[in-house]
Amino acid sequence: MLDKADRRVLQRLQAEGRITNQDLAEATGLSASACWRRVKALEESGVVRGYAALVDREKAGFATAAILHVSLERHDSRFVEEFERRVRERPEILDCFATTGDADYHLRVVVADVAAYNALLDGFLFRLPGIRQVRTNVVLKEIKSGVALPL
Repeated sequence: MLDKADRRVLQRLQAEGRITNQDLAEATGLSASACWRRVKALEESGVVRGYAALVDREKAGFATAAILHVSLERHDSRFVEEFERRVRERPEILDCFATTGDADYHLRVVVADVAAYNALLDGFLFRLPGIRQVRTNVVLKEIKSGVALPL
């Protein structure tokens, strides 16, 4: 369970992953050694899984984003396992969530353009066994997109 100090450390790391330990300690009211121990413990326990750069997708050449609603024909374990394994391999699929409701999965996808999206559908998704339906919502504008948890 996270205590208040852990939450302060995580909030700062989410806002600024490249912060120095000294600055992090000062921002969270901890000594430098206590702060370092907490960060190491959070990393070793898997609460902090890693550090990454936040990239502007459009400036990086990914002008088209979409949310896909994927339904499987049936929930045969072979189809489910292959679908999940293959989705993990595709870098343009940023997120994949198994969900309740009308669709079995929701995927967040980024690609260069509509032609690249069509190629993803025709060359990948529609070729997977067990796919019954794929519905697409093209993202018109990102209002809020992030990775920070509400600590």
